[in-house]
Amino acid sequence: MEMEKIRHSLSHILASSVSEMYPGTKLGIGPAIENGFYYDFDFIEADKRESTLITPEDLPKIEEKMKEIIRKDIEFRKRNIEFGEAKKIFKDQPYKLELVNELKGQNEKLTVYESGDFVDLCAGPHVKSTKDIPADAFKLTKIAGAYWKGSEKNAMLTRIYGLAFETKAQLEEYIKLQQEAEKRDHRILGERLGFFMFDEKIGKGLPLYLPNGHFVLKQLEDYMYKLERENGYLHVMTPILAKEELYKTSGHLAHYKDDMYAPIIIEDEKYYLRPMNCPHHHSIYKKERRSYKNLPLRIAEFGTVFRYEKSGVLSGLIRVRGFTQNDSHIYGTDETLETEITSILRLFKKVYDDFDIHDYWFRLSLPDFKNKEKYGDVENKEMWEKGQTQLKKALRNLKLDFKEAIGEASFYGPKIDIQIKDIYGKEDTIATVQVDYYSAKRFDLFYINKNGKKQLPVIIHRAILGSFDRFFAFLIEKTAGNLPLWISPVQIKIIPVSDKHLPYAEKVKSILSDFRVEIDRENETMGKRIRNGELQKIPYLLVVGDKEASAETVAVRERGTKNISTMKLNEFIEKIKTEIENKN
Repeated sequence: MEMEKIRHSLSHILASSVSEMYPGTKLGIGPAIENGFYYDFDFIEADKRESTLITPEDLPKIEEKMKEIIRKDIEFRKRNIEFGEAKKIFKDQPYKLELVNELKGQNEKLTVYESGDFVDLCAGPHVKSTKDIPADAFKLTKIAGAYWKGSEKNAMLTRIYGLAFETKAQLEEYIKLQQEAEKRDHRILGERLGFFMFDEKIGKGLPLYLPNGHFVLKQLEDYMYKLERENGYLHVMTPILAKEELYKTSGHLAHYKDDMYAPIIIEDEKYYLRPMNCPHHHSIYKKERRSYKNLPLRIAEFGTVFRYEKSGVLSGLIRVRGFTQNDSHIYGTDETLETEITSILRLFKKVYDDFDIHDYWFRLSLPDFKNKEKYGDVENKEMWEKGQTQLKKALRNLKLDFKEAIGEASFYGPKIDIQIKDIYGKEDTIATVQVDYYSAKRFDLFYINKNGKKQLPVIIHRAILGSFDRFFAFLIEKTAGNLPLWISPVQIKIIPVSDKHLPYAEKVKSILSDFRVEIDRENETMGKRIRNGELQKIPYLLVVGDKEASAETVAVRERGTKNISTMKLNEFIEKIKTEIENKN
């Protein structure tokens, strides 16, 4: 709580400094956030000319002004005021006046905080005085655009971000970690390694996969296809759009309309790009009369979906508007639920072990029935209770630690979310296992039970890799672009010492034809060609010259090391075969 007070107080000091340095600036809001604070400003001048009055180069000057204020030992004073007084105080601040008018009727009085001559509309809390803020443990970091109240319909403001910690050492350590994270940022590496690109003419949030990137995606798909087939999944392919009626039945238009693209009118009927694959799979289930003897039915699809994400939250492959899910829907009985959940969790562990990912944890996402907007359609709470009990049981039987999160369940049932932290330390969901007690009744799905009567199936929604796109981004960042040998687009690059060694390089390539091999034919120095191979994150560089040609060997330089070892070709082949088989 103390750090939150410090960070919140720093946001006020930032606003005070900017107001003094840039008279006429209009103030938005300035909360404390994780690891720091921000404040939104409108720098449009009085004559209404749009002008960006600050740049990143100005941040040190603003920071110094903030330190000057901190050194003055200024007290933060809380005051409760009438609405009339608030309107006088903020008469030249349109965004503050808008907030004042919104709060009218909700409270008898408003709260403001004063620090010196600066007054801000705020509920607090704050430190007692600026002397309580460590002046060497904060830093202004960046400038970004932010819509007022997060709506694209409103004005674009300038947001200044800052970091704040208890000590200078903590601040410096965090900055160091952030700099390391930036080296792993998939948006930077993805472009440099030729994995993907974006084009404004095509549209924001719609990635184009280049040859290297498409190759990796295909490897991921092939890996999951083989594994899913071995585990009893049947793969299908369904359309990327459907009539409005389908999404009315599924509940997506009621619950997710804001995340869906606007309808397409075809022959006077509304069609929507699908936001999820499940309604299509329900249609496949319904095609045949099902018996308990034939369940569970595991339908899988690498299905592309489209969701309207606001442009401000789009981020490389992590948040896009079109992506392909590693999706599956399992239709079973109450009796098979626990077994299926356990099998899914084991499958999940197998996959993530293969990718050497271990720093994840489980979140049991449960409903908050007080939230009528999200869970108002729930009729049988007893079934939900039973479902979450089965989820807990499966987690405990496998001795998996988990945390409970009330209110994070889907609108159709409880779920297990697999959580992980990204390179910037932010928690994110990488995969899900969801129990659905909603869709079977709405789609009139049933099976014939042991007694010859119709019964609703229990549906499990499951995505082991989440989306292939997001998982690819995560894999790039986790490995810093050093993808495992078995999915690297180029596994081996042969570097002949000179043109006269090209024939031997061709011979080596022919012998290594079972692998993905390129020959470096560039007319550059040996050092530069090796450096280029390192920058391209190629797992193995093979240097071949007179010595290697006469002995029929290769000089092997393994990624991540500067050591070169001479090996016979058959020895090298056995080495990389083992590495690929073990997915090291």
